Amino acid sequence: MSDSIAQAITDVCQRIRAAETAAGRQTGSVRLLAVSKTFPASAVQEAYATGQRAFGENYVQELQAKAAALAGLDIEWHFIGPLQSNKTRIVAENAHWVHSIERLKIAQRLSEQRPATLPPLQVCVQVNVSGEDSKSGCAPAEARALAQAVAALPNLQLRGLMCIPEPTDDREKLAGQFALLRQLQDELREDGLALDTVSMGMSSDMAQAIAAGSTMVRVGTAIFGARHYHA
Repeated sequence: MSDSIAQAITDVCQRIRAAETAAGRQTGSVRLLAVSKTFPASAVQEAYATGQRAFGENYVQELQAKAAALAGLDIEWHFIGPLQSNKTRIVAENAHWVHSIERLKIAQRLSEQRPATLPPLQVCVQVNVSGEDSKSGCAPAEARALAQAVAALPNLQLRGLMCIPEPTDDREKLAGQFALLRQLQDELREDGLALDTVSMGMSSDMAQAIAAGSTMVRVGTAIFGARHYHA
């Protein structure tokens, strides 16, 4: 096993625990999602050997290939990228979680295509908290209606909300975007939805996301290194 991946996971877990303590939160209240997109199945196996079980993928074909290659392992696959309607079946059949639901049509297709032999697909609604045109996610004003509609679908279980904030060194701007997601989550819980997941925070901003109430951080670069994007 590569010492680098094992050591990186140890380091990231220590950073998560330190951030939980600094925020006055219970140890173990934040889950680590290891984002393995663009890295080979062998890298996932190395991380798995350390005890990591939840892995995030952005590309449908890559998720399908890795799920098949590592079918013998009890991996929890999370799809976290943009999802088109013509690709929903592959995700419905291979993923355990989907974080990137931004339209009801996508959720409806996932619900219809989820095999009856599998447990409900765990899902999050993605909210565009930064308002950037280039970002996926529903508008904050639409989040409540979308979440309630998704929660009513069979074969899906709505767990919470996800965001990808604007890449910025401005901590106040970042704090505002994280706070917006947390506020929306609180409103949905007041509406009676049993939500337990706030998916926000990545390698560069995980401590601030945890301070703002994240329950799952999506970390790739700090574990696997710089990305190798497909040509």
